[in-house]
Amino acid sequence: MSTVSASRFLKPDIFFLSSSPLFNPKFSSFPTLHPPLFSKFPPCPDPISFSQSKKTLTLVFSKSFDAEEEEGEEKEEELSSTEDNDWLKRLPDKTKSLYSHSLPCIEAWLRNLGFHQSKDDRAVWLVEKLDWHAHLSLDITDLYIRYLKSGPGNLEKDVERRFSYALSREDIENAILGGP
Repeated sequence: MSTVSASRFLKPDIFFLSSSPLFNPKFSSFPTLHPPLFSKFPPCPDPISFSQSKKTLTLVFSKSFDAEEEEGEEKEEELSSTEDNDWLKRLPDKTKSLYSHSLPCIEAWLRNLGFHQSKDDRAVWLVEKLDWHAHLSLDITDLYIRYLKSGPGNLEKDVERRFSYALSREDIENAILGGP
C-alpha cells in the first residue's frame, strides 16, 4: 500500500507529494506546486524549523510586585467594605434566629465584629481581641467558637463553646464577645 505525505514549507501553497513512504521532501530539489490540501484549517507552523535570530523578551515593571499586591489588597478591602455595608443593611432584626440570616449577611456581621476569614478554610473565622484570641467555625448545624490558650489571658486550656443557629444573633453576639 502506498502512502501520501505532505509537508509545508515557506509558502502555504507549495506542498511536496509522494507515493513512496521513503520520500523525504526535505531533501527533494524538485518541489511540485499544489493548492493547500486542507483549506478549512489555518496553516500550522513547520515542526522542524530553524531560526537564525534569537528572540528575547524583556519585562519592565514600573512598581514592585509587593506594592502592586498591597494596592490590590487595599482595593479588595474597599470593595469588601462596600459589599459588607450592603449586606449589613439587609441583616434581619437582631432578635431573629441566626438561621434566618443569609450566609453573606452572617459573613458581613462577623467582619463587622472584627473577625477575618481563614484563607485555609472558608468556614473558619479568626479574631484577636485584647483579652483573648478565638477561632469561630460555621458548622452545618451549629456555630462553634474556640478561645485559644495561646492568646492573651489566663486560659489553662482551649475553651470551646457551641451555639445553635436557632439562637438570636443578639444572644450569640453577646456570648461570643463576652469571651471565655
